Amino acid sequence: MLRYLAISTVIVLAVAVLATAWYNRDFLRFRLASSKHPMPPQHLKIAEGGGGAADSGVTGDAPWALSALPDCFVQRSESRGGPAYVRARIPAGAQPVPAGTRLSYGPCTIVVRSGELLVDRGSDRLRVPPRATLYRVGDSLALFRVDGGTAVLRTYDVTSNHR
Repeated sequence: MLRYLAISTVIVLAVAVLATAWYNRDFLRFRLASSKHPMPPQHLKIAEGGGGAADSGVTGDAPWALSALPDCFVQRSESRGGPAYVRARIPAGAQPVPAGTRLSYGPCTIVVRSGELLVDRGSDRLRVPPRATLYRVGDSLALFRVDGGTAVLRTYDVTSNHR
């Protein structure tokens, strides 16, 4: 009897580990890639510039764009779940940044558009896809994004000076 209990425990734990890894696969893939040599995810592309200089950069949709720019922002927290659940976690006093606003932090520039953000750093051009709202919370930023029935709130500390 004890043998069957041990086997069933191993099976349940294995399923739990695999389900958790599958749910966090993008996060794990990004963390593993950034711990070795930084490489863009497969849905991003490396753009080659014309002319004599090799002006290359990363372009594409990246809901986690601010998390990938440690010279400008450091992610402090992340909440994920239904839109109402996550919206309730937006910090008190957070002010939405209106469309048309351009924010510069060190080498990074954020252009807030209606429902999306454009993030530039040197030759890198990333877009946080629609249904995204950026908030200012004192000297920090909060990014709320809804995709289907799932919402994500990421809060960031700014690591470079605002220009």
